[in-house]
Amino acid sequence: MKYGKTFYLSLCLMAWAALIFAPLDADAAKANGKAKLSKAASQELFSQPNAFFDVNKMSDMSDFDPANPVVPKGDTIKIAIVASFSGPGALNGSLYWAPVQWAAHDINKRGGILVDGKRKLVEVIRADHMSKPDQCKKVVERLILQEKVQFLWGTNGSHLMKIINETANKYKVISMSAASVADDLQDATNFGRYSFMASCSTEQIGRGLAYYYGQIKKKEKKFYILCQDYGFGREIANGFKKGLKEYYPEAKLVGEDYHKLFLTDFAPYLTKIQASGAEVIFTGDWIPDAENLLKQSRQMGINLPFANLFMVDATMLNAVGVEGTKGLVNINMYDVPPPAFRTAESIKFYRAWNNQWKTWKAMPFNGPLFEHPTNVLGSYNQLTYWLLSVIERAGSTDPEKIIKVWEGDTYKFANGKIIKMRICDHKAIQNFTVSEYVPPDQQNVSFNIPPYYWYKNASNMGPGSLIPAAKVLPLMDKNLDRCKGKSDWGE
Repeated sequence: MKYGKTFYLSLCLMAWAALIFAPLDADAAKANGKAKLSKAASQELFSQPNAFFDVNKMSDMSDFDPANPVVPKGDTIKIAIVASFSGPGALNGSLYWAPVQWAAHDINKRGGILVDGKRKLVEVIRADHMSKPDQCKKVVERLILQEKVQFLWGTNGSHLMKIINETANKYKVISMSAASVADDLQDATNFGRYSFMASCSTEQIGRGLAYYYGQIKKKEKKFYILCQDYGFGREIANGFKKGLKEYYPEAKLVGEDYHKLFLTDFAPYLTKIQASGAEVIFTGDWIPDAENLLKQSRQMGINLPFANLFMVDATMLNAVGVEGTKGLVNINMYDVPPPAFRTAESIKFYRAWNNQWKTWKAMPFNGPLFEHPTNVLGSYNQLTYWLLSVIERAGSTDPEKIIKVWEGDTYKFANGKIIKMRICDHKAIQNFTVSEYVPPDQQNVSFNIPPYYWYKNASNMGPGSLIPAAKVLPLMDKNLDRCKGKSDWGE
């Protein structure tokens, strides 16, 4: 019997889908209780998404420079990045600015977005909260009341994101958390209809790393927690402790400490870790604390792996070197399990960014931190494209129309990852990847295109494992009326 080309193409597509998603369904079938992946939820999340980033429609980005952006003025779609653009956390502002402005530049070169009967360009505005709560509230109110900003994008520091959300909900303006991850941002106390948590959340990260060590790696058993002493740091630690009980009950927590933000001397904590017998240090620290912690640990001769979320600053990694960064274990909210580049489209997107990065002259954009559109950079960029896609599909900047589209929405990133916005509490459901950092000559398992390594002078992503969404569904506060009677999938 002879078959046509369409038949064979269909078989290939079905085989590809089975290869990519079979591990998800297998893990989901084993999930218990409310975390169980129902057939309806599986079909919604892992089948054809509502929208996707079409790399083939991306503009010619050869004129893009984050240090010299083309920012339209006037009657525009206004998105404000509320972040640290000065002070000890200033690097975070730059880390957000480049990927967000890239997306805006691309859309503007396409002609903008048709909203409310008029095609408008996207204007990205820097809004410096200086890592200070009082400044954050002041700048957000000014953005809304005076500059008429329609969308707020944030931020480094969940305590500051809470202020952004509170103000946004007060004035009925859409806010998106792309970088803050504390679970209580969207609990019964703090939830607002106008705030969306597109980032991962603390419990997901903690439980995801515990799942990796207990169900995948199954080697180290002694863990020491060292996190920043505020809501985020304690929540991510609690997620890890909960995950150890759930997925790795034979593991032992040999120590637990919390330090103030922007600490410069980690020696007292590292001395305790050194004496504890720990095999792994778990931390949620972000820049600059993550950098100081890693550098000082290596200077003290402590070469234990850090299980981390934000210890990814490539400038820091290159400064510490190959040996000092080997064995770091990072849970990643953008990348997929190896290989990193599975399609021509994913390669095209990567090359467009990386080739343009080579032309940037100004610090910090010309440094290694901005070389690859992966990890946090990839996440911030693609979450911005998701927001712009929602605006485009809503055909409006009216917050009520935005809410209608975004609740329950599914979106596919440039690399094929799919993300869903849970309806009842506006938290994102997604898979994660945990990567072990290896020397350059072993990075080709991940970086599967020339030059077959991420960095020459630092260890980086090598072997990686999928953490299925069903194992790390975001924490849902059942005291929130909108979530009563719902499963953790939001059904």
